[in-house]
Amino acid sequence: MPKQSSQKKSVDTTGSNRSQLTPQDWINAATEVLIDKSIDAVRVDVLAKGLNVTRGSFYWHFKDREDLLKQLLTKWRDEATEQLIDRFEHSGANADALLDDLLTLPFRGYAALRSASIELAIRAWARRNEMAKQFVAEVDAKRLAYTAQCFVGIGFSLQEANMRAYLLYSYIIGESLMREQGTDQQKQQRRSYVHQLLLKR
Repeated sequence: MPKQSSQKKSVDTTGSNRSQLTPQDWINAATEVLIDKSIDAVRVDVLAKGLNVTRGSFYWHFKDREDLLKQLLTKWRDEATEQLIDRFEHSGANADALLDDLLTLPFRGYAALRSASIELAIRAWARRNEMAKQFVAEVDAKRLAYTAQCFVGIGFSLQEANMRAYLLYSYIIGESLMREQGTDQQKQQRRSYVHQLLLKR
């Protein structure tokens, strides 16, 4: 339920009603602050100022800051893992093609840069926050399990599939977080090497 009296829908400095802000607007604003600064800077007053509304507007959508942060992590988990897996599952591609597609994830232009920026910020946050740590662990486990299933699908034993999935996942994260390392040609060479090393039977 929205808060009463002092936390009614807010009005910005121009007098325009800003109650149309959605929870997603606040989550997006929080994500930008997280990327640009740190989790410590993700505060209600900072976000309200950036969105040009009063603090009261925040409480129409969230119980408190912790609620916002949990929803931010949930959105990241769903978009970076659940939706990606769902897209792969409905693509109709075989396991070989899915694994090859996974290798291209760090090289998809702005989308890859954006994803890497969010992931780096969340992983830094997870080093000192238990809730973020749990979300990261859940995301890692789901990604690894899905990748291992793909390796099983191309003929590897479950044990070997798990090992190869871990190496492939480490490579993807490494390329995403160290995207300035090497020329485009060198990146392509690394990708081809990993493909040959892990996907060829």
